[in-house]
Amino acid sequence: MRVDVTINGEPRSAEVEPRTLLVDFIRTHLGLTGTHVGCDTTSCGACTVILDGKPVKSCTVLAVQAHGSELRTVEGLRQNGRLHPIQAAFKEHHGLQCGFCTPGMMLVGAALLEKNPAPSEEEIRWELSGNLCRCTGYMNIVEAIKAAGAGSAGDAVGEDLGAAESVAAAEEMEAHA
Repeated sequence: MRVDVTINGEPRSAEVEPRTLLVDFIRTHLGLTGTHVGCDTTSCGACTVILDGKPVKSCTVLAVQAHGSELRTVEGLRQNGRLHPIQAAFKEHHGLQCGFCTPGMMLVGAALLEKNPAPSEEEIRWELSGNLCRCTGYMNIVEAIKAAGAGSAGDAVGEDLGAAESVAAAEEMEAHA
């Protein structure tokens, strides 16, 4: 079957078997490997993407179900040579260690901040409750999301980074992710 999506602002399509999971469609067919495959059971949230404005675990959505939809992955956070506030905050507040859960955590945080730019710690923790991190203890992740919402994620937020610096910073974040 042919699946057409707009992913990170770009129209893309590919032929897939009807049983292809969205995570596999994104990684294998579209070549966007920032979305991680963790548990394949919705337990960890490493595969979280934004589907039509809502975070979903892409290991439990079929690619054909996303046909005609708009998707955003961690690669789509950076815009116009600038780190997204959530990326800058994760970097500044050390919201990652091994980085495996980071793409899902950042996307859940970004989606939360889009609907509530000043969430409480309790609201942040509730939103993150479907995503697991085995390294950080969550404090720095919560602080990063708070900082991104408050607009206090440091100099990188809103700053137009040079092309090479922006690419290097985003690649460093995605390499850890």
